[in-house]
Amino acid sequence: MKVQRQMAARTPIFYRLEKRDNENSSVGYIHIKEFNAVAKKDLVSALKRLQNSGASYFVLDLRDNLGGLVQAGIEIAKLFLNKGDTVIYTTGRDRQVQNTIVADSGPLVTTPVMVLVNNRTASASEIVASALHDNCKAVLVGERTFGKGLIQSVFELHDGSGIVVTVGKYVTPNHKDINGDGIEPDYRRLPGAIHVHQIFLLLH
Repeated sequence: MKVQRQMAARTPIFYRLEKRDNENSSVGYIHIKEFNAVAKKDLVSALKRLQNSGASYFVLDLRDNLGGLVQAGIEIAKLFLNKGDTVIYTTGRDRQVQNTIVADSGPLVTTPVMVLVNNRTASASEIVASALHDNCKAVLVGERTFGKGLIQSVFELHDGSGIVVTVGKYVTPNHKDINGDGIEPDYRRLPGAIHVHQIFLLLH
């Protein structure tokens, strides 16, 4: 009998609590390297620990995150949204592709969020960034994102090979086509301490 070992998914979540010398607050910094099978579980743990440690707001770092499992990204976005908020729209010629994905429960945390993005923030990362931004849960800081928003399927051919066909695309809650253009951040550089608090007052 042959025994096959399955590699356990490594955590893509790295976090720390940062004390700001020029602010009377602490920042919960979370870096998500990719969206895999354990991303949501590990992020929930990180958010709870940082919040219990006194984080006044969160910095969610999606820079250089090229995506991963789209469904994992969708589930992570829901952690920050109100019940009924739109996460993403899917559009295409086939009616089966046309869908509106919404948050089915309330947010895990209501603490303000700043999302860091760059030109290597792609796919599932762009879904998360746009969902939080368009629902007024976060501000985006950094560079315009990559712009990867196609829905693709692999169709098997008679000879056993396959062909990748685009069947649809992702559209943000504010009805912006992600593919090609990417998402423009609110700020190119990190705002100063006073400005940060003014921004967060406008989010809710």
